[in-house]
Amino acid sequence: MRRTSLPPADPLRFAPSPERPLRGKARLMAHNMDIQPHHHAWAQLVFSMAGAVRVSAEQRSLVGAPLNAPNDAEALLACTFIVPPSRAVWIPPGVVHAVTAIEQADLRTLYLHASQLDSTQPPWSQCRVLEVSPLLRELVLQLTVDPDAQPETPADAERERCIDHLIVDELRRARSLQLGVALPRDKRLRRLCEALIEAPARHASLSGWAREVGASERTRSRLFREQLGTGYTQWRSQVLLAHALSMAARHTPMNLIAAELGYASASAFTAMVTRTVGMPPSRFFAEA
Repeated sequence: MRRTSLPPADPLRFAPSPERPLRGKARLMAHNMDIQPHHHAWAQLVFSMAGAVRVSAEQRSLVGAPLNAPNDAEALLACTFIVPPSRAVWIPPGVVHAVTAIEQADLRTLYLHASQLDSTQPPWSQCRVLEVSPLLRELVLQLTVDPDAQPETPADAERERCIDHLIVDELRRARSLQLGVALPRDKRLRRLCEALIEAPARHASLSGWAREVGASERTRSRLFREQLGTGYTQWRSQVLLAHALSMAARHTPMNLIAAELGYASASAFTAMVTRTVGMPPSRFFAEA
């Protein structure tokens, strides 16, 4: 499927400041549309009100180190997060990141001034997935209904300050979830991994992918161990779980999730989930 790439929206238009420390914007994204890799000097929260998105990011900051070319940014993306509307990705200042809509998405982006959360200290110094509570969802919605609007009265300004305070409090309380999938530095293996993330059901075995990308299965298996510290089967299981969680968030029946991900039966899919996370899908999806 042809992909549409968008440049990042003008970041200075929504730059947070001491006077307005939280700024938000809304952006509708069609299926398979992506926002090119970029970074900025403030922290960011990314999630979708509707539709799953994939957020790729580096785990180190580039504050004070401008990128020389777009390819530099693409080479730095080292982890990908596949998140449904009930999850958000926290991105510290200066971290290169890109966003892809797995399906039509109502994307919400929240920018935070450095005065709000200390992004130099754990856990805010690393990218991570956060649970989005119903309260946090509604607060962000209020902040992004009309992001260009300026407070017209002291009462408007006070209301915005109250919303900002509650959002930061909800972020501090939000539960962190392990939904990231590591990406390799090696370009040969990276092409395979990105193709698998796009179409996880295309090949169940590494040999099938090796034939498609033009390399031996032994070479790819070695690269998985060297670059990612795991085997192909284990890494693919994490990708499948991320896709399955996205579909489960839309209340997709288990048998349809299994079929979409290439399993012959719901029981075979259940066995994979149980083997990978130590619990059946019904419990895993409920807890995750």
